[in-house]
Amino acid sequence: MLRYLTSGESHGRCLVAILEGMPAGLALDPERINQELRRRQQGYGRGGRMLLEQDRVEILSGVRRGKTMGSPIALQITNKDFSIDKLPVVTRPRPGHADLTGALKYDQEDVRTILERASARETVARVAVGAVCRLFLEAFDVDLLSHVVRLGGIDAKAPAIDGLAGLRKRVEGSPLRCADALAEKKMIKLIDAVKAAGDTVGGTIELLATGVPVGLGSHVHYDRKLDARIAGALMSIQAIKAVEVGDGVRVSMVRGSELHDEIYYSAAKGFHRRTERAGGFEGGMTTGGPLLFRLHMKPLSTLRRPLKSVDIKTKQPFVATVERSDVSAVPAAGVIAEAVVAFELANAWVEKFGGDSLGEVARNWRGYVQQVKRF
Repeated sequence: MLRYLTSGESHGRCLVAILEGMPAGLALDPERINQELRRRQQGYGRGGRMLLEQDRVEILSGVRRGKTMGSPIALQITNKDFSIDKLPVVTRPRPGHADLTGALKYDQEDVRTILERASARETVARVAVGAVCRLFLEAFDVDLLSHVVRLGGIDAKAPAIDGLAGLRKRVEGSPLRCADALAEKKMIKLIDAVKAAGDTVGGTIELLATGVPVGLGSHVHYDRKLDARIAGALMSIQAIKAVEVGDGVRVSMVRGSELHDEIYYSAAKGFHRRTERAGGFEGGMTTGGPLLFRLHMKPLSTLRRPLKSVDIKTKQPFVATVERSDVSAVPAAGVIAEAVVAFELANAWVEKFGGDSLGEVARNWRGYVQQVKRF
């Protein structure tokens, strides 16, 4: 199995991740990781930190001559703004952030001790881990892509595009990672208005994964259900408040005859479905169809016109502390979501197909594919 840990603070020296369990023999180009780090920093509505930091990874261990060794992989991203010990004490917690709860839990009179780690800056390390896992999945033709489908109260129309390649062309060139150009113009105007008001705005991201075979995950125990594991990972992203799989909330509003994906068989396709309302999962296992998730992100909790709060030392009412932040980080949250899903899929892949080297995993995967075809 795969596992990882991250370390580091928003204004600390660096962010570090250690990824364990990646099979040997995977070609690992640092520039591919840097590409994902750049994608995380983009998006209309981001704050000044994105202009300051130019995130680049340094691979400290686990790679020799450009390929993984089977040993733990250590990744480091250095912060340009290394000022954690010089920054002022914070005693006015922000509503909606980890500030007050964390200070009470860890017995801290300076909220900065909490906010430095609770900050979404931590996701830089997770994106680096996800980039490695994404390269692993690419060896088996698995692809992932996120795009913004709602910002504030503005909905994007579903694009008439077949496959992720066409969608990617429209999304990656978009300042909001939105495939609907008309809706995007309205979203940008909304962000400008929200910024002028000193406020923030959230939105909804759709994430798709293709090329995933039938049978990842398991129905036999709660902690082996892959849709649950991925949903939990997505909920761990800062400011995500809800996750939908497939038709999500809609399933509570329709009859079973309108919802479930009917099963067909043909010699050419084998077992297949003509609809994908279940989001690519049944019984906690992948069905072999595309995976679909929707993430709902709240408005960020740092406002330039801050909300009411209480000073944790004096107990007097004040407005909350203002930290450097974004007006909207919805597009970036999609990139982070791709990273955490890539890790969970890679982990499930290693669990299912095993092997200490990429070649061994590939042989086991090919054997399984042939087994499914013979069924």
